[in-house]
Amino acid sequence: MTSPADDSALAAEHRELLAARLDEVLARLDDAAARAGRDSREITVLLATKMRTPPEIAVAIELLRERGRRVAVGENRAQEISKHADPLLADNGVPRHFIGRLQTNKARDVVAFAETIHSVDRDGIADALERRAETAGVQRDVLVQVNTSGEESKGGFAPTAEAIAPMVQRLLASPVLRPVGLMTIGANTSDAGAVRDSLQLLRRLRDAVREQTGAEHLAELSMGMSGDLEIAVEEGATIVRVGSAIFGARPA
Repeated sequence: MTSPADDSALAAEHRELLAARLDEVLARLDDAAARAGRDSREITVLLATKMRTPPEIAVAIELLRERGRRVAVGENRAQEISKHADPLLADNGVPRHFIGRLQTNKARDVVAFAETIHSVDRDGIADALERRAETAGVQRDVLVQVNTSGEESKGGFAPTAEAIAPMVQRLLASPVLRPVGLMTIGANTSDAGAVRDSLQLLRRLRDAVREQTGAEHLAELSMGMSGDLEIAVEEGATIVRVGSAIFGARPA
């Protein structure tokens, strides 16, 4: 059995490891931003908190704030939303996002939790979110998910302005849903060129759809994760979703 002192030492050791990983991620982000002539502090580090504990999340938030970074938290499973009611995380002022594939029967929970929802990938989801937001009397920012890699395993609209623009126009007409950008998951390959193509395409589509629809606030590009965040930043990501590179491998 460990004593309180042992527990404290373990907590300190874990915090030190988390801080080291986080600083490595920020160095990668800073280098990529410098290459692209960007200010890395304008990029939101969205902590992907799937299977992470409230203490881990709270420490990561604290460390990012200490370093003057934009930070948000993102869940991708509705069943894990409840952990954010923990006293360590509740009322901490950190923006909450939902980043996973969404089922219509979970729309109420997601609307209650997240100020920004990344995974609007079909008409039915937009309809469900709108109904729940209207019932709750809230407004929510949303991103339209695009399948820029063309991989069948991924959700999202086809990567053409013609496919995306109708959804953006539908959201522009909503009293409770506000389209703020596009989201994609980069190509699942070790070919860096293919990854870059899939992320660069999202930026081009964002620009084309913004011009076509007149949605000037369609500015966000949610793309890039632990393995490809440098490419994403170089290609214009405004939000990078980082989990394992900061928290370590997910528990089995």
